[in-house]
Amino acid sequence: MLRTQHVGSISLFFCLSLGTYVNVAWAESNTNSTQHFVPPHDVAEIDKIASPPKGSGLLYQIPQWIDSLPTVLPEESDELIVPTTDLTEERTWVDRQQKEVRNWADRTAAKMDNWFGETDPKKPATATLRVLVDNRWNKHDEYDVKPRIRGRVKLPTLEHKLSVVFGDDSLDNELQNNVAITNENPPSPDNDKSFDRRQTRDANSSIALRWSQLSDRLPFETDFDLGVRSGDDIYARIKLSREWKLDNDFRAYAEQIYRYGIDSENYLRTNLELTHARPNQAFLSNQFSLTYADEQDDDLLWDNYSFRQHQFFHGNRFNYGIYTGGFYNNDDLRLNRWGPFVSWRQPFLREWFYIQGDLNYFNDHREDRSHYVSALVRFEALF
Repeated sequence: MLRTQHVGSISLFFCLSLGTYVNVAWAESNTNSTQHFVPPHDVAEIDKIASPPKGSGLLYQIPQWIDSLPTVLPEESDELIVPTTDLTEERTWVDRQQKEVRNWADRTAAKMDNWFGETDPKKPATATLRVLVDNRWNKHDEYDVKPRIRGRVKLPTLEHKLSVVFGDDSLDNELQNNVAITNENPPSPDNDKSFDRRQTRDANSSIALRWSQLSDRLPFETDFDLGVRSGDDIYARIKLSREWKLDNDFRAYAEQIYRYGIDSENYLRTNLELTHARPNQAFLSNQFSLTYADEQDDDLLWDNYSFRQHQFFHGNRFNYGIYTGGFYNNDDLRLNRWGPFVSWRQPFLREWFYIQGDLNYFNDHREDRSHYVSALVRFEALF
């Protein structure tokens, strides 16, 4: 009976995901093709009479309405407010340590790339490393802190783009420009300390080989991972992604992720993003995710962020909007949480060090919590 429910949930997940891909593809085809055949000599006359003005739909009007509102915010800018890394890498002990770690990572990547054949100086192997410390506080759960790490070593010598990825693999399940500080692996419910050592160790112990862009004939980007996570959970993971440029400065982006682990079993996630962006202007965006996992209690979880984003200087991000989230379980679809949020991210003192702060005002029906304030702060160092 349990397996039947899982099969039903997975089938529903695929139907919903397929529907979103079809809708986006349909929108793209409508953007790039004429809807009705018209004889050449009648084109101008019929277009003038029957065709609605370009951008006259409600979806097109919303950005115009928002842009017309008065604002006290400064103009968009890409001006640097911190010195570049090449100017600061010898200034202090911390700068020298950052440079040393960065160079060590690149040297290690070059050695690994050399194992697979002759290297190309024009395409050197590279390594990137993110070190994050997420801090969270609210009056119900109080304070907790979680260190997170994610790294990637690119090996261009191989015919297919092969890389080694390690650390907290849940970071790769988020959109690259995810608007909020989120974590699929919260502290254990029975943990009464602010730092869950065991959960942090398990979450950061993932390592895998990744093959990118398996075939140039495919209409989307691909990543295929084979590795181990949480110590002993051998898994395979595939991610398909594609971006569509739509009419009137809109673009759509979609990701489909499927992972199967020996211990964790099935995990599926769809990420969708619809953005309206014009050059040198604040943009509107909607980020939606739908998740199924054998390890989670609910059949499906969904989260949606609708927001506006500004950039006042290089590396800056200022967001504000509305969050909604809920679940589907036992044929019951529920809105569980909703509320406003605001987020600020910027480089601090150095080009390679970022601080992000999120302030949320959400409720939680399942936990019988009315709207309450929660704060999250992320410190992130890039190597």
